[in-house]
Amino acid sequence: MTDQQTEQQAEPQETYLDGYAAILAQVAGTGRRLTRDELEERRLLGERAAEAGHSLRALVRLYLDATRASWPGGTYGAGVTDSVLAAVAQAVDAFAEGYERAQRLAVRQEEAARREFIDDLLYGRSDLGRLAERAERFGLVLSRAHAVAVAEGPEAYDDTAPVTRFVESALISRFGDRRILITTKNGQLICIAPGDQDEILAFFAKQAYAATDGSRVAIGRPQSGAGGVVHSYEEALSTLELAERLELDEPVLRAADLLVYPVLTRDRQAMADLVLSVLGPLRGARGGAEPLLRTLEAYFDAGCTAAEAARRLTLSVRALTYRLDRIHQLTGANPADPVHRYTLQTAVIGARLLGWPAQEI
Repeated sequence: MTDQQTEQQAEPQETYLDGYAAILAQVAGTGRRLTRDELEERRLLGERAAEAGHSLRALVRLYLDATRASWPGGTYGAGVTDSVLAAVAQAVDAFAEGYERAQRLAVRQEEAARREFIDDLLYGRSDLGRLAERAERFGLVLSRAHAVAVAEGPEAYDDTAPVTRFVESALISRFGDRRILITTKNGQLICIAPGDQDEILAFFAKQAYAATDGSRVAIGRPQSGAGGVVHSYEEALSTLELAERLELDEPVLRAADLLVYPVLTRDRQAMADLVLSVLGPLRGARGGAEPLLRTLEAYFDAGCTAAEAARRLTLSVRALTYRLDRIHQLTGANPADPVHRYTLQTAVIGARLLGWPAQEI
């Protein structure tokens, strides 16, 4: 809090009535309207009152009480009463306008500060000690572990989007003040929650999926410290990218369940060599490698059950068996043989991760 704000908060409410009684007395005597300077003075007083944190309702009541106390005595006609009431309306309206102007500015400043904090938090651009101090203002205690969930829908979302407000409202209604932060970044919905409260992120995923008519949500692993939020966020983003490349259908994906895939692609050249040496011969098939590659995917996803794989591919079991035999002929590896199966399945995963055969590797 600045010295100016402290000084303003110490001001008694009567300070915001300065000059008001004199104005009413002059209006009663002349029937004039408030001058431009008098209106601006009321606005400035309203701004000061808002910045000091006073209640507008209490201040309006103060003005009305002052009006009653300053009401001109004697016998006046209806015209004087109308003039005084008009002056009261002008004064109160100008005061409220200044009050609201200060509040709008405060809201914009708060939004800017929040956005700056979120950018620094998710990009790790700020001093970690300073970041932890700022986090408390927004309900996060960065000394604890946090996990981040990212929802990607059919359109881009910002903090004012109806979807964002719906999901945030649902979370607050369900969990109250649990040190949760809902925000957006690059058109995606983001939820930051304590790492030991997985039910919050699971509920966020459910609400985001419903609100966006079928989004995909990725949840990073809990990570400790101020830098842990960045790591969990980046892990969730990588999981979304991985799901896109692997064409995974699950609406909710957890980075902890997919750790094997980053391991497989850590040595890209070794994976590329495996894909080309094992699956490269499939390019010699009629129609290219893609149909047979999809056959292998369906077969492995079905637990190597031919009938289920054929159903997923809308093929007869005989047609599927023919394709598997063709793969065996071309590659020398038998998908039904447990010894060959692991090599084939790893190569199929690598092909999807590397975008082969659509992209040369």
